[in-house]
Amino acid sequence: MNIFFNLRGSVVRQIAEERSVAEAIMSPPRRSSSSHGDRSSSETLQKNNSSNSGVILDISSLKMADVDTEVPPLPPRYRFRDLLLGDQTFQNDDRVQVEFYVNENTFKERLKLFFIKNQRSSLRIRLFNFALKILTCVLYIVRVSLDDPTENNSNLGPPCQNNSSPNTTEAPEIKWCLIFWVTRRDSVWAIQVTVALISFLETMLITYLSYKGNIWEQIFQISFILEMINTVPFIITIFCARLRNIFVPVFLNCWLAKGALENMINDFHRAIQRTHSAMFNQVFILICTLLCLVFTGACGIQHLERAGKNLSLFDSFYFCIVTFSTVGYGDVTPQIWPSQLLVVILICVALVVLPLQFEELAYLWMESQKLGGNYSRHRAQTEKHVVLCVSSLKIDLLMDFLNEFYAHPRLQDYYVVILCPTEIDIQVRRILQIPLWSQRVIYLQGSALKDQDLMRAKMDDAEACFILSSRNEVDRTAADHQTILRAWAAKDFAPNCPLYVQILKPENKFHVKFADHVVCEEEFKYAMLALNCVCPATSTLVTLLVHTSRGQEGQTSPEQWQRTYGRCSGNEVYHIRLGDSKFFGEYDGKSFTYASFHAHKKYGVCLIGVKREDNKSILLNPGPRHIMAATDTCYYINITKEENSAFIFKEEEKHGKGLTVTGLYDAPSRLPVHSIIASMGTVAIDLQHPDPPEESGKLTLPTENGAGSRRPSIAPVLEIADSSAILPCDLLSDQSEDETNQSDEEGSMMSDFVKGYPPNSPYIGSSPTLCHLLPQKAPFCCLRLDKGCTHNSFEDAKAYGFKNKLIIVSAEMAGNGLYNFIVPLRAYYRPRKELNPIVLLLDYPPDNHFLEAICCFPMVHFMAGTIDNLDNLLQCGIIYADNLVVVDKESTMSAEEDYMADAKTIVNVQTMFRLFPSLSIITELTHPSNMRFMQFRAKDCYSLALSKLEKIERDKGSNLAFMFRLPFAAGRVFSISMLDTLLYQSFVKDYMIAITRLLLGLDTTPGSGYLCVMKITEEDLWIRTYGRLFQKFCSSSAEIPIGIYRTESHMFSTSESQVSINAEHGEEHRDRKESWKEKTAHRNSTTSDQSEHPLLRKKSMQWARRLSRKNAKPASRAERISQQRLNLYRRSERQELSELVKNRMKHLGLPTVGYDEMNDHQNTLSYVLINPPPDTMLELNDIVYIIRSDPLAHVPEDSQMGQARNTRNQQDFGTETRNETHL
Repeated sequence: MNIFFNLRGSVVRQIAEERSVAEAIMSPPRRSSSSHGDRSSSETLQKNNSSNSGVILDISSLKMADVDTEVPPLPPRYRFRDLLLGDQTFQNDDRVQVEFYVNENTFKERLKLFFIKNQRSSLRIRLFNFALKILTCVLYIVRVSLDDPTENNSNLGPPCQNNSSPNTTEAPEIKWCLIFWVTRRDSVWAIQVTVALISFLETMLITYLSYKGNIWEQIFQISFILEMINTVPFIITIFCARLRNIFVPVFLNCWLAKGALENMINDFHRAIQRTHSAMFNQVFILICTLLCLVFTGACGIQHLERAGKNLSLFDSFYFCIVTFSTVGYGDVTPQIWPSQLLVVILICVALVVLPLQFEELAYLWMESQKLGGNYSRHRAQTEKHVVLCVSSLKIDLLMDFLNEFYAHPRLQDYYVVILCPTEIDIQVRRILQIPLWSQRVIYLQGSALKDQDLMRAKMDDAEACFILSSRNEVDRTAADHQTILRAWAAKDFAPNCPLYVQILKPENKFHVKFADHVVCEEEFKYAMLALNCVCPATSTLVTLLVHTSRGQEGQTSPEQWQRTYGRCSGNEVYHIRLGDSKFFGEYDGKSFTYASFHAHKKYGVCLIGVKREDNKSILLNPGPRHIMAATDTCYYINITKEENSAFIFKEEEKHGKGLTVTGLYDAPSRLPVHSIIASMGTVAIDLQHPDPPEESGKLTLPTENGAGSRRPSIAPVLEIADSSAILPCDLLSDQSEDETNQSDEEGSMMSDFVKGYPPNSPYIGSSPTLCHLLPQKAPFCCLRLDKGCTHNSFEDAKAYGFKNKLIIVSAEMAGNGLYNFIVPLRAYYRPRKELNPIVLLLDYPPDNHFLEAICCFPMVHFMAGTIDNLDNLLQCGIIYADNLVVVDKESTMSAEEDYMADAKTIVNVQTMFRLFPSLSIITELTHPSNMRFMQFRAKDCYSLALSKLEKIERDKGSNLAFMFRLPFAAGRVFSISMLDTLLYQSFVKDYMIAITRLLLGLDTTPGSGYLCVMKITEEDLWIRTYGRLFQKFCSSSAEIPIGIYRTESHMFSTSESQVSINAEHGEEHRDRKESWKEKTAHRNSTTSDQSEHPLLRKKSMQWARRLSRKNAKPASRAERISQQRLNLYRRSERQELSELVKNRMKHLGLPTVGYDEMNDHQNTLSYVLINPPPDTMLELNDIVYIIRSDPLAHVPEDSQMGQARNTRNQQDFGTETRNETHL
């Protein structure tokens, strides 16, 4: 904005400025008087500047006097006083008031603001204009209803003569006077003239305000022409009374009403800041167009037919409807050519206008199908919905989410709104068209970064927002960045909406800490794979716990293990307040261990954790010193939650107030309470096995304090913990004994380990965990396994002379998530003598940042190599390894064909399965459906039977159709996508993520227990049942068992191991023996159901053989010879593989003794039983999952203070830390 000062001459301006400055400096007391005395001069200047719009020049004094050219400095006292008091005269001497937007102060601009620019006033004008047009149409209908063309009124103009000939075959003569003149009452005329004047003035005003320099463009607009046709004739009749009955086509105002209605709706949307979809607007325009065409045709035909057949307005309307609907009855037709010409014109217009409207509507409908439309505000306020934000939606991800989300009964009425930036996939579209999902799932194409799309999804009214990462992206860091932005956008748009975020890399987790629930994929993945090495099938255990199931899978199978495994897979984690619980309400004031044992004894539920009302942390097995309170929240494992359980009092148990829960297990496994726990007078021993012989070299399982001690019976579980009965911190004393019993060489190596917190965390947000550490950081050169350095000359795993079996991890690169693989294996509660060396086999060498984080851990090495290179496998010590973990590579996660992403991993693992048959290989896959190819046997009829069972369970709608695959049941294969349900379940069970992190060792809460295992040996089989085992754990070591990992011998019908040629000759004889053994065992068993397990395993072999021989003819002699040749070929293939491995080992200078021991392979199947019934019989080599209480929870305070002080010293890597700490 240009400001012009109307002052004459630069000399006057300079003098005025110098004068004002001088007065401000030299004469402060006289400023007020001078300002009053010079008011006339300032008013004069204001008058001179009045022509300059909005500019006021306020100069207090302007005197033409001599002023000194040099201005003296401002005294300090005046500066300070003016600063404190704010002298207004000094500040306002040169003040210039500037007014902005003065161009809007003109009369035209104010009118334009009122009629056009302002949304609310413009909306009122549009509404008034629409009402006027509707009123004119109504007045026209009133005039037509009052008009009688048969009357011969002199006011109609010249009299009409009927000159039609008496010959009726000729066309009737047109009475043109009836077309140009009508009968109009004075009252109707007066109203129409008034409306016409108002419309005319409004039209002229709007035309003037919207004038942009081209007058002809304004004049030739359709709306302007129609306004002139409908208003000017009425204005003329004011001055010419004879023309009052002239016909004016007022019905054409319907088109102006249509335009006014469209503009009114647009202004309404602008005023309320909401917009309807383009689909709605187009449908609205189409309907208005049809109504206007019908109304125009009906009024026009009726008027023209006044000169002919004289149709009524209803008959004309009926004719238009019949004509436009292409029915054409022919009972009503126009008789004169003007009306017929109008029909032709209307049909031509309809043929041009309507197809264009329908085409636009069809296009918008197709686009809306791609975009998904909107989620209505009314539905969002009356119904509940959640929003699922993904970058790309695949069919597997969608089905996993929907099956898990809608598996909960209270979520059946929820809607799922999917917000995805990509166009909907064809398979996804087909799924969403199924009636089961079409009424509950809404797909919207849009971005979570756009507020408009979030408004379409009604994010601010959503119950929750799930933001999932795209794990199939090549750049997983970029995928995390997109997830972070989506989470920020959702939080900014809807601050009160709960967020459930899935992140891929742990270093990006702290960006979304504000979310209500966060699941970091690599954290859970590596921790689960690590626990799989020391606690077999932990991945299967956790996967079954976080999936929703009723335990009905496999119940129709003839295999006993499948029925038991499927029934136990229905166990999940639930919570209830103790004061409201029937399971645990009676244990108020009792110890946690007492409550857990007796709840399992009476109801079959497994109490695993508790949370105090005043504490937000969940404690897993807080131990017997924790006293239950009515306000505690109990977390337990059961088939269903307590609210869905029914309690039936049996007659023989009413006196003892015993309760049983119906619907949890089948009838054969439901026994009276007194038979669950056997007699207390039996001779008992502690649950522990002696130390394994030195030559075994396998992982020794956790043992209890004291070796081989015996007790007269299983001690009862006390209501209140007895400090003398429960050994305090027995794990710590156990480790001290372990260290003293070691050999000198091993003891010297183990004595260097200290306990402390890792000093270097590779990323922000990692939970601190007390671990076994080296007293001093290992040099980076010593971490390289295959290359010697100045500190040692070892170049392979054999040279290091490790006492325990190796754990080898094959990964593409050393990401920060790999840190979570090491921490659980080096946690402080792992006995030192049982620490397994860890070898990282990486495709790319790690950077110094990662080496800095792992150099403090003992027996952790890395080596550059791949699993498809046999030399690399042999150098890293695969023949001395007990577990090989194959991590899915990021570069292979994306492929042109989705399910081919696992092709390279599967083939490499199959190769190692053939080369090293006894090696336990734990594999991570991208797609769970590919686990059927793990340890693939092409001619294994048993695997084919399992494939059929999987298809049956999938058709039944099971969420765990893949659970019967042998690699998954045994914990040999894992897919991180199976843990997506953990995030979905947290919407209903907000504690699931915290409990899972505690089980996996990702979080260590003080006082919370940890997951470990114990193996059942021959000396422990006297306990017989799982219920008695539960009592033994609770009474002796306060440990809570939660499940069993069972391994059974199984003869597959056509195995790739060495098969006897005459194996089937004695089948019938063996079958007869087995049936006799079954009868004998049945008579001698104490429980009819569980005692038959060994025999049922033999039945499973018979079932597999029957499947292999089903519909098969007896083998001929030629077929037997072919089978013998095939077996010889297999043996020769095995020998070739053995020779290949031995030759490579000799070439690398490695001894071949260890490889010869790997050839003994036994066909087995393993599976997990979560919270089995108390009467489940124990079997040899069963591995029991137990939650052991925190050994540091009850250490005396002085010891804890000493430990904390020593821990701080250990982080400085001092040398005298072992003797100073109690750990």
